[in-house]
Amino acid sequence: MTAVLQATDLKKHYAVTQGFLKPKASVKALDGVSFTLHAAKTLAVVGESGCGKSTLAKLLTLIETPTEGGLHFDGEFKDVHQPAVVKSLRRQIQIIFQNPYGSLNPRKKIGSILEEPLIINTDLSAAERKEKALEMLQKVGLRPEHYSRYPHMFSGGQRQRIAIARGLMLNPKVLIADEPVSALDVSVQAQVLNLLMDLQEELKLAYIFISHDLSIVEHIADEVLVMYLGKVVEYADKETLFTAPKHPYTRALLSSTPRIHPEQRIERIQLKGEMPSPIDPPTGCAFHTRCQFVNDRCKQETPELITTDGAQIACHAVQEARLPYL
Repeated sequence: MTAVLQATDLKKHYAVTQGFLKPKASVKALDGVSFTLHAAKTLAVVGESGCGKSTLAKLLTLIETPTEGGLHFDGEFKDVHQPAVVKSLRRQIQIIFQNPYGSLNPRKKIGSILEEPLIINTDLSAAERKEKALEMLQKVGLRPEHYSRYPHMFSGGQRQRIAIARGLMLNPKVLIADEPVSALDVSVQAQVLNLLMDLQEELKLAYIFISHDLSIVEHIADEVLVMYLGKVVEYADKETLFTAPKHPYTRALLSSTPRIHPEQRIERIQLKGEMPSPIDPPTGCAFHTRCQFVNDRCKQETPELITTDGAQIACHAVQEARLPYL
């Protein structure tokens, strides 16, 4: 299976000022994330707000540069500090933002919005750009007359279709969807998700799907990356993760997801407290302040990501077999 995008130990640290006469601190928004994304497959990235999902999206689309770590694209290492490499990768890795109301320029007509990537990155004529824009509108389920309208004339679902069309204008290999349906009504969510799946099958796109809604992830993902405080705590294929979750944090997330079939339901696990501050993370395992299976080792030693039963898990309790089976 072809690996189209591979991330190795990606890190993003921000220097922040804590206050007058206080030393600067470092926020580890992303602290060593690795994964492999295959062609025509979907990798879902899940976790609570503040876990580093959107920071990962910014690094992969080169909106920001990693502090450490590397990217391979189509099997080749890419030096993301080289402007020519960045320009090339940005054509191949596109993003759909969460808010369809804020991601489209209200002063521009839809045709101009769709053609802008072509103006910047190609030598196509005006007629060729318009033809491609009209073709893409049709592909996402919109009509030719929408080409000359402004964003405020469309519903949220239609705007997100336009955003998807814009993301596909340069024929990318990877599309990053940063919570693309969370701002939409449930009935419209299903339509947009089905559109994304149809486009993936037709164009052989690879998706990185960022979400906090595990019921949607179960519907669309092939593999799932679970993050907590900038780190990966569990990484597995969808079937393994949803049928036999290992990490206590993954179990807690799944227990809050409604399930139709009683045999698939997990007893509700109530997490205590909030996610710690990334400015002053706890020692040892970052999750130990909220974990019911914590021991002294968890408080002192940071767990490594180790392959166990077909999944990669970073948890001392799993490695020591201290967790009960679900």
